[in-house]
Amino acid sequence: MISISQDQAADALRPYGVVLDTHLYKNIVIYTSVLTQWNQKISLTTITEPSEIVKFHFGESLFAVSAANIQDGRLADVGSGAGFPGLALAMANPRLEVTLIDSNAKKAAFLSEATRKMGLKNVKVTRSRMEELSPGPSAFDFVTSRAFGQFDELLAWSKSFLSDRGKLVLWLGHTDAKAIGHEGGWDWQRTLRIPNSEQRYLLVGIPRK
Repeated sequence: MISISQDQAADALRPYGVVLDTHLYKNIVIYTSVLTQWNQKISLTTITEPSEIVKFHFGESLFAVSAANIQDGRLADVGSGAGFPGLALAMANPRLEVTLIDSNAKKAAFLSEATRKMGLKNVKVTRSRMEELSPGPSAFDFVTSRAFGQFDELLAWSKSFLSDRGKLVLWLGHTDAKAIGHEGGWDWQRTLRIPNSEQRYLLVGIPRK
């Protein structure tokens, strides 16, 4: 089980503007237990200390709740990997409908297992490449991606899947954030440095229709 108390987890998340409640803490404990087991079989994260998982993975993911105003609605997380940021956002807000997209079969299986263990009803795991998906009847209010790459494809895909005022939220290094922030066809908000980081940023864009 996770070796970090609720008070310690709350302190770790506070710099990111996250108020930790008992429900989220319980889910973090379950998630971290599943992650530790699966990480012995497949490479999901190099960060294994519970305090670092809470700070680096959950803190940086949930920073977007206030920084990018990710509230209720439909969210697609591209290249979810170990579940960040999409699964963390779903854990924090049961009213946010989240689709986790990853083409790796083992990672998709991990995401499904973690979702089942936590009893999350607002998460759908899709094993697919983003370009293989077709737009559904309802557009997404948010598309998120953390350290995914393939930026040209991701920007084009997001334009097709976002609603008119939907937001693309990216977790990026400084160089990529600066380059993408000059891409046309988008109204980019200011780049936000993620707390406790010198090189990681949040970039939010709204597509021009």
